[in-house]
Amino acid sequence: MGLTRDNIKVTNGSSVDGILIFCTLLLTAIGLASIYSATYDAGSSIYFQRQLIWAILGTAGMITMLFVSPRTVETIAVIAHIIMLCILAMVPFIGKTVAGTTAWIDLGPFNFQPSEVAKITTILVLALYLSKNNTTVKSFKTLATAGLIVAIPMGLVLLQADVGTSLIFFLMYIPVVYWAGASPFVVLVLTAPFIIGLAALIGATALLVALGLLLIALFLLRENGFLSAIVFGLNSAIAVSIQFFYERLAPHQQSRIANFIEPGSDPLGVGYNVIQSKVAIGSGGLAGKGFLNGTQTQLNFIPAQWTDFIFCVPGEEFGFIGASLVLILLGIVFIRGVRIASIVKSKFASLVAVGFIGILFFHTVINIGMTIGLTPVIGIPLPFLSYGGSALFSKLIMIGLLSSFYANRKEYT
Repeated sequence: MGLTRDNIKVTNGSSVDGILIFCTLLLTAIGLASIYSATYDAGSSIYFQRQLIWAILGTAGMITMLFVSPRTVETIAVIAHIIMLCILAMVPFIGKTVAGTTAWIDLGPFNFQPSEVAKITTILVLALYLSKNNTTVKSFKTLATAGLIVAIPMGLVLLQADVGTSLIFFLMYIPVVYWAGASPFVVLVLTAPFIIGLAALIGATALLVALGLLLIALFLLRENGFLSAIVFGLNSAIAVSIQFFYERLAPHQQSRIANFIEPGSDPLGVGYNVIQSKVAIGSGGLAGKGFLNGTQTQLNFIPAQWTDFIFCVPGEEFGFIGASLVLILLGIVFIRGVRIASIVKSKFASLVAVGFIGILFFHTVINIGMTIGLTPVIGIPLPFLSYGGSALFSKLIMIGLLSSFYANRKEYT
């Protein structure tokens, strides 16, 4: 394959985004090194070995996707999604339960998490629907139908008691409908309930500030006054009823939220990981303690650090420089993905690209927020770094498809 500065030539003469692929592979390598370090003195080297196998399979899958055109993806989107919905429906009955969540299917030496692949197929079907010529997001029917496409797999994931992953399904819906033409008012309607609900949990002052900001936003958007009044009323009702919903969460979910609102309220329980994570990242300094020399990591202060708290490893062992490198690489992936969405001629491919980047972005923000205490601990892995074969494989497939879209950027579908 011939190389250029920004892209790699494939056999048909078109080019894929070489920078995107390079950053992805480098992040995957950092993830493997971090998992190796986190399991080095924990007697858990099997996790590194499994992740290495998944990385090889995922890279092979990514390369394969480079030669799959957007037209082919459109053709198989619906049937692939139906298959994934059927599998998701079976998980609560045949799945493996870990830490109260039944989200995996036992495949012998490996566990498969269908919800990770279902994120891809959901985005594909959502983009397929919104890219139809007679579809406009200006109509309530279109928004509702698009919402139903997301709500079905989201509901099936909720049946697995996986609140974190179900939240990602909702969040990835927002950038896709906005990119398809939804107004800022629609985006406000979708996001306001979460902000108001969180503010209500924090306290009266935070709630009043959030409601005040909502009023200002509604005024500035100058939408229909009646609709604005309904939106404000519904969010006020959410604020009043949030305690009702909070009391119906599982005890461990309540504890995580309580610890997020009052950091350090349970330092030896649910707050332990976050406290140790902050210590690990903070102790790294500028250049870190060196590979395999992180005290918090090697002394196993953070249980199962190779999963949701993997960001602590580069933060402690390579310091501010290592943590910044991870963030820069992820930032480049986001930018290249949005660029692809902006230049492709296919509306379907453009919407899929935005959806994929939305998934990666929300995963990154929530995960890193968890490690530094800015978001609740809800079990969201860091893209390309956290242990989890299904998550790594599916995200490498996303990158492969993004690069394929770039290679076929001049084609209309």
